[in-house]
Amino acid sequence: MINLLILCGGQSPEHEISIRSTKNILAAIDRSKYAVTLFGISKSGSWRLIEETDLGDEITSQGSAVSIEPHQSNCFSCQGKDIPQFQVVFPILHGPNGEDGTIQGLLKLMKLPFVGPGVLSSSVCMDKDVTKRLLRDSGLMVANWLKIQKGDEIPSYTKIASQLGSVVFVKPANMGSSVGVHRVTNESEWKSAISDALKYDRKVLVEKAVKGKELECAVLGNDDPKATGVGEVQSGDFYSYEEKYAAQSHAEIIIPAKIDDKYLPALKQTAIKAYRALNCEGMARVDMFLTEEGAILVNEVNTIPGFTNISMYPKLWEESGLSYSDLIDQLIELGIERGN
Repeated sequence: MINLLILCGGQSPEHEISIRSTKNILAAIDRSKYAVTLFGISKSGSWRLIEETDLGDEITSQGSAVSIEPHQSNCFSCQGKDIPQFQVVFPILHGPNGEDGTIQGLLKLMKLPFVGPGVLSSSVCMDKDVTKRLLRDSGLMVANWLKIQKGDEIPSYTKIASQLGSVVFVKPANMGSSVGVHRVTNESEWKSAISDALKYDRKVLVEKAVKGKELECAVLGNDDPKATGVGEVQSGDFYSYEEKYAAQSHAEIIIPAKIDDKYLPALKQTAIKAYRALNCEGMARVDMFLTEEGAILVNEVNTIPGFTNISMYPKLWEESGLSYSDLIDQLIELGIERGN
């Protein structure tokens, strides 16, 4: 029996999505293989020992407070509770302070193996500006972009449109689930979008709109990563946070994607090349565009993809013949393998 710690919640705007993902993992995990302990991290940053039956929509003050002592053989303690010594940790923490290398660095200091990419990969994949630079330097195509940092003079929409076209996307450099992302077509939308994006990050990307199919590919592995087929997102103007998670979402997830089969090998190769270029391990979801001319552009690489009931990553593996439970097994095995 493997003692497994699952971390959920977190301090990012994706707190609730983390909990949704965690509930699905808890429902699918093989209890004959794993003794599961659940720690929830509140929006204020406190760590709590949570009973699975008490896991609601948000981590608050429920449960017992957890203390961390990195120099001890058993790094965690909780007053009045027995905390086992963990063989592996599964962080289900989407966005900043969870997916960006911070938790990964803490776990490495504790010498605890964990699921998903390490510190470097997590941090560079979280920063979309750095991601694009590394992908471009690796010979992969990305959408043209400009970077604006807090304190910079904000150019006019007219100037931006002259460089990137009349339709652009504004997004925080370090954020996920399309939080703070806006499609911009005029000066009024431009000012509002920049103002909102800067609430989430000190650095903002302005990207040229790409005309093409929005595709996603799931990758799994350490030294010899494997890629699934591709899924397609059809969501109108763009796949917003609301379209991703709202109960009445009009977005459509199509698996397998409605594309000519001749593009599939190149899409899978591109996903694996991006995965390797960004030093990923364990898992990642690679988001790409396929244009009408057949060009493949990498959009983003997500190192802790969603595991909700509508998330593409587990659905793509199910389509490839790997069940949700078996996917969890493989992810944990890869984490332990890398940690040893």
